[in-house]
Amino acid sequence: MSDRTLINAQGLGLVLLAVLCVYSFGTAFLFAGDGNSQNLNQILSIPNAELLLGTDHFGRNMWLRLADALRLSLLLALACVVTSALTGVMLGVLAATRGGWVDRLIDMLVTLIMALPGLVLVMIFASIAPGSLLVLYIAIALIQWVEYFRLTRAVIQRVDTSPAVESSRLMGFSLWYLFRRHYWPALAPQLLTLAAFGAANAVLMMASLGFVYVGIQPPTAELGQMIVELFPYYQEAPWLLAQPLLALALLVLAFHLCGRRGGNAPD
Repeated sequence: MSDRTLINAQGLGLVLLAVLCVYSFGTAFLFAGDGNSQNLNQILSIPNAELLLGTDHFGRNMWLRLADALRLSLLLALACVVTSALTGVMLGVLAATRGGWVDRLIDMLVTLIMALPGLVLVMIFASIAPGSLLVLYIAIALIQWVEYFRLTRAVIQRVDTSPAVESSRLMGFSLWYLFRRHYWPALAPQLLTLAAFGAANAVLMMASLGFVYVGIQPPTAELGQMIVELFPYYQEAPWLLAQPLLALALLVLAFHLCGRRGGNAPD
């Protein structure tokens, strides 16, 4: 992929992500009302000037509910990415620089976590405490830190043998200096890509749990749960089912576009 195409793709992803953030967080400040409030006199209303996205099968305002669901997905994705990245990078640096039994011990822990598919492990945690956002966050972060660890360890083990790092170590510079001066420049581009895809995976995991009723529980708005709830009404009100589906697709697409990396292909 050419650099120009890459920049266009990443720019589109950032713009799309910014629009979704403005909508989800701005709605809470600019629009009065509660997305969980029911009005049985306005069931399955079509979009109009008052109800911009119509109402669902309980007469709830879809504009507010969709904003709530997007905000929840964005916050969970951010929390999972920050936690898993910090954990994975710190353990990766420790394993790569210390080696020996420290590296073997952390690698054994990684092997245990990877013994089960990530989504299965998250479902096990979620089924223990259905509807708990804290448990869901812990489960997803527990799965995702492994990728940051493996990337960090691999990059640092490669960079650590360079003459520049060996010179800095001989001059007595601290590990923090080595990380900031040598490790981070080699690590940052790949970490940012991994973070973007990790955020998309966190959103998809939460939505997948909503499909099997072990994720966030009603009446809290969540994209996967909204899709399941609105599916029986796809013939009467197809625009309602399309809204959470489109929001989920756009959110994942935005993260994927932000995480795209280019090579040295010519224009």
